[in-house]
This record gives sequence, C-alpha cells and structure tokens, in this order.
Amino acid sequence: MAVIIDSLKDTIKDTVTLIPFLFITYLAMEWLEDKTEDQSVAMLSRISRFSHVLGAGIGLIPQCGFSAGAASLYSGGVITAGTLIAVFLSTSDEMIPIFISSSVAPATIGKILAAKFIIALISGVIVDAASHVIRYGFHADKHIHDLCEREHCGCEDEEGGIVRSAIVHTLKITGFIFLISLALSLIMGFAGQETVASILTAAPLLATIVTGIIGLIPNCAASVVIAQMYLEGLLTCGQMMAGLLVGAGVGLLVLFRTNNHHRENIAITAVLLALGIGWGILTDMLGIVF
Repeated sequence: MAVIIDSLKDTIKDTVTLIPFLFITYLAMEWLEDKTEDQSVAMLSRISRFSHVLGAGIGLIPQCGFSAGAASLYSGGVITAGTLIAVFLSTSDEMIPIFISSSVAPATIGKILAAKFIIALISGVIVDAASHVIRYGFHADKHIHDLCEREHCGCEDEEGGIVRSAIVHTLKITGFIFLISLALSLIMGFAGQETVASILTAAPLLATIVTGIIGLIPNCAASVVIAQMYLEGLLTCGQMMAGLLVGAGVGLLVLFRTNNHHRENIAITAVLLALGIGWGILTDMLGIVF
C-alpha cells in the first residue's frame, strides 16, 4: 500500500510541474499558427542554423518539461528531428538535483553537463544531415494545424481562441502523461532498486546497453536510479552517460501521443537509444572520467 501511495504522490508532483511548460508551448504554437505564420516561418528559417545549439542548451536545464515541449514542437513541424534529438540527449531531468544533494563537486557536474551538451549538439547535426541524405520523411509534412485537427482542440473557434486551444492540448497530454507515469512508477516501486542494480552489474558491456534501455523509461525514477548507482560506484562513467543521454523524461510519451507518424516515432526512439549506448561505450573505451 505504501508503494502505491508514494507512487501516486510522486506522479502527481512530477505531472503538475509539467503543466506550465506544456501550456506555454501550446500557447506559443497556437499563436504562431493563428497570428504570424508567415513571419514565424521566416524567423525560424533565420535561426535554424542555431537550432541544435539552442536545443542542446535548453535541454540541460533540469526540467523534463522542455523535452515534452520539444516533442510537441516537432509534431507541429516547428523544429527538426535533429533539434529534437539534441534536446532529448541533453535533457538532465533529476541528475542535477541528485548530484547537488549528494555534494558532488561543481566542476564534476559542469564536466558532465558540458559532455552532454557537446554530444547532443554533434548528434543533432548528424541526424539532420543523415535525414537529408537518405531523404527520410522527418519533419517534411508536419504542420501545427494538423496537430490541432487530430486533437480536436477547437483552435478555429472564435470563442476562447488560442488560449482555449492551448488549454485543451495541455489537459489531454497531462492526463496521458499522468496515467503512463503512474503505471511506470508502480512497476519501478514494486521491482525495487536492488533488482535494477543486480541487472546492471552483471556484465560491463551488457550493463551499458541495459542502462540505455532503462533510460528510455519515461519517468523520473529511471534517472534517479542511474544517478544514484553512479554515485555508489556501481556504474562506470560510460554506463551512466548511456542512461542519462537516453533519458528524455516524458518527451517520448508526448512524441508518441502528438505525432501521428508512428514509424517515425519508432525510428526516433531507436536513434536516441543507439546514440546513447554508442556514446556511452565510446566514453568507457576512451577512459573518460568526470
């Protein structure tokens, strides 16, 4: 019973903190659609060369709300797949609060954040370059209006306008996130950190892969477990990086909920996992420590 109560409390707290980020994101998207579509397209084209830098930098802020907002922006055709990947890879989630509370040296935290930023930036550029070369349909046929139609938000109704539409979007996504996050939190609570630890310490290479897969869990509990195990000396730097790079918070949940291109969602998830594990393995191969 205690596990259920704790999971419910944690899920409510985590979900409530997302609401402002989601609402602001959808309000901005509705404004772009309703008021200044032509001007916004021109503006986005001017800053597109810096989008990966912005995405990698914003993701470092310890709030998974930014990854949720980025997923919605991608579903609306506002940002590219590479920018989305940059945000996902740099998302820090619970890592920074845990490190600070454990008195980790600021220089160490700074090195980890710098590594995540560089990795996210390089990966985002590579993903967009690769998508142009292989001509995969990332980002090409998306539009904010299409997202509104799927969600039946009433953005074209004069009464309420863009505020009403943003509220509808936010409530639908918040409800979806709450249900999934609660289920995942219950699973993690009943499984226990000891079970996760025994899996990760089985074999070094396998641990890097498993840590990356655990990082995919769209719940703050995953990043908490990975960060704590690293602090306890149970994970190498590469294994920690694999899990924390892949850990995009609830960003993947929002992506699958808002983007109607399901094969594309699966491809983005696979690329995110492959990049996280690959960079983790490379970190250990080069003997990098923080």
